[in-house]
Formats: sequence, structure tokens, C-alpha cells
Amino acid sequence: MSQSGIPPLPPPPSGNPGDRGGAPTPPPRAQVPNQQARKVASQKTSVPNPSTRLDNATQRQQTASRIPQPGGALKPPPPGPPPSMPSIPLVVNRNPGQPSLEQLVRDAFEQGCSDLHLGVNEQVRFRQRGIMMIQEQYPVTDEQTFYAWMHEVMEEKLVQQFKETMEYDGAAQYEYCRCRINIFESLRGPALVMRIIPLKILTLDQLNLPEVFRELCYTHRGLILVTGPTGSGKSTTMAAMVDFINAEMAKNIISIEDPIEFVHKSKKSLVKQREVGIHTVKFDNALKASLREDPDIILIGEMRDRETVNTALKAGQTGHLVFGTLHTNSAIKTIERILNLYEPDQQGPMRDQLAETMVAVIAQTLVRTTDGKRAAVHEIMINTDAIRDYIKRNEVDEIESIIPKSTFDGMVSMNQSLYKLYEEGRITEETAVENSPKPNEMAQYLRGRL
Repeated sequence: MSQSGIPPLPPPPSGNPGDRGGAPTPPPRAQVPNQQARKVASQKTSVPNPSTRLDNATQRQQTASRIPQPGGALKPPPPGPPPSMPSIPLVVNRNPGQPSLEQLVRDAFEQGCSDLHLGVNEQVRFRQRGIMMIQEQYPVTDEQTFYAWMHEVMEEKLVQQFKETMEYDGAAQYEYCRCRINIFESLRGPALVMRIIPLKILTLDQLNLPEVFRELCYTHRGLILVTGPTGSGKSTTMAAMVDFINAEMAKNIISIEDPIEFVHKSKKSLVKQREVGIHTVKFDNALKASLREDPDIILIGEMRDRETVNTALKAGQTGHLVFGTLHTNSAIKTIERILNLYEPDQQGPMRDQLAETMVAVIAQTLVRTTDGKRAAVHEIMINTDAIRDYIKRNEVDEIESIIPKSTFDGMVSMNQSLYKLYEEGRITEETAVENSPKPNEMAQYLRGRL
């Protein structure tokens, strides 16, 4: 025993622990590698991941957040995901030499084009004054660039939705125009068409529309249809009429469109625009709901089916003014198209409803003028007592002969409209005959026989 009263520790054992019958001693602790070894080990085990790599600015920000602040406290890390898992949005880059979609839209807009056509393995094309123009200054579109263009105007979930459904309808807004977008799959790959819509809405006077358009805007109830083929300016004409009402009358205007084209700002009227897929799930639901939203005027983007026609007629009969569009070329075909949506035994009652509700049918198309621009020509049918009687008696064909003789009521035939432009020197004889629904009659107009 030592002088302090504490027995000394036994000497460390020697030899094989198993021979002494005691518990085995733990293996010696691994030596800590030096700084050089740690660096080598780190280089071997640390593999950089491109998806989690931080840019220099982010690294500097995180390093600065760890610098001790006065008082010895550490600055808390910035909010958000931890540094090891940064949130980086998906970016699809177009190939070098390819323009951005915004640049293409701007070029088309500045050239006064109506449509932009893009497609994989295709040359960029603009539709200018009704003619497709190849834009050879741009390279042929490749798939990577096409999807980069899609990401400019679509969220990732919509791109994935397009890949599943192979169809997409939507719209995009720029500071100088609005675009209606349709994307689809084709034999050569995905393709895209953008309808370029100016933000400025032209007035009735700027469009040089007949005075009867202004008179129709003062109608209190009923159904006004603007018809014509795709690209005939139906939306422009209807937008001008709605803008006139918006500026001159205190009304509640509700539009249901797929998608919204011209954007109206409330002036004297209150304008509420709804887009299918964004502001409502289903077109028919929004149309039915609009009847309970205290409307004075309801604008329907397109009358597509029987249910839409039923609701539009009901709205017109209950004291609302309804604007709608159809893809027909004349007033007669418009009436026949609506009635053909119903079974033969239902057409009689629907004929009576249509005769009582319809206010006017405006069929229009665009023709090239001598100054390289385009002008609208119309066939206008006003639902007078004589027209109403012919519709009820199912003698729609007789209406065709009444329209040219009823100019005092604001009616005009397509040939009369074409001949007026010819007299003004705005179109040639060839253009008048080419766009006439009755070329022989148009030829007689030109020879002075009618």
C-alpha cells in the first residue's frame, strides 16, 4: 500500500489474453488520418451531383451566414431547404442559334402577322395577310428547342399533361400582344400554332363596319350570332361590339371563352371574363351559372353543342342579350346548323324558339385588298317579321332572296358587300369572284346586269 492509502494499480497483463482466462482487451483504436489523408479520402468519396451543385453566389451567401457575429453568436442559416438539397427549377435550354419563343412572337407581331406556326423538323412560318410565309432566317426546329419554347409559356405539369394527352389549348400574355396557343402531335413531331391577338381593341369605326353593327349593340335581349370560317375575324368583330357597349352603356357583361382572346377592361360597363380550364372546369357549367350572376350580356366563345344552344336560347328568352359564334359561311347555313343539332321530332319546337329569340346573324370573311391588307365582307340577316315567319314555316331557303332586297333594314348579301369594296377600288374583279358564294351572280354584278 502506498503512503496515500490507495493501493497501487496492478501492472498491465502480458502475453495472450486467452491463456490468462480473462476478458479479451479491445482492439487498438484506429489512428486518425492526418490532414493530407483526409483530403485524399474526401476526394475519393465525394462525387459532385450536378442537380445539387450550388452556384458561386449561393456558396458565398452560405459561407457568410456562418461567420460569427458580434457577441460570438452565429447568424442563423437562411430559410428554405438545407444547403445540401437546394431547390433548382427545371430548365430546358434551346440549342445555340435558335431564337426564343418571345423573339418569334415579337417578330410576327411587328410584321402584322396573324399566326405563328412552329413544328419539330419544320421551318418557322408566319401567316401574313392570309398567306403562309417561310422564315428562312431561322433554323429548322429541333425537338430540344421545341420543348424549350413550351417551357417558356407552360408550367412543367402542363408539359407533362401534353405528353399524356397529345393536345393542349391555352393562352399566353406578352406586354404587346396576347396569344392563343394550340399544341398537338403530328407525324413529324409536336407542333404549335399561336394566334397573335393585339391588346388594343379596334373600334367599329376603325374596322369600317356598317352602321347596323352599332344599332345591334343597343338590343336588350335575344341572340346575335357572328359566323364564319376560322381566321375570318369573328373575334375581332365581336370584341369591337362588346367594346362599344362597354364604353357607351352601363351593363354587366359576362364572357365564357376557351381561351380568352381579347381582354376587356371595365369602363362604363362591368366586364367579367372567364376562361375554361382556369376559371371554370366545364363550359356548360359556367354558362348555366352565368344566368344566376345578374348579367345583361353574355358572350359565348363558341356554340358547340345542343346543350350550349339550349342555354343560349333560354338566356335570350329570359331578357339577356347573348353573343355567340359558329363556324358557318352564311345565315341560311347557320340556321340549318343549329336545327340539325336536334332530332327530327325536336326540330319543330326548336324552330319556333329560334325564330322568337334570334336577333341577327352576321356571316363574314376576310379578303385581300389592293393595298396588301385585308378587309371584312359580310352577309347580314336581321330577324324581321318576314324572316321570322319563314323560319317558323321551315322555308329557310326563301330567306336568301329576301336579304339583298332588305337593305333598308340593314341587311346585305355577301355579293353586295364584295361589290361595294370593288366600287371603292379596294379589291379587284378576280378577288370579288374568287370570294363570292355565287360567282355567276357576282359576275353579273360586275357587268352591271344586277
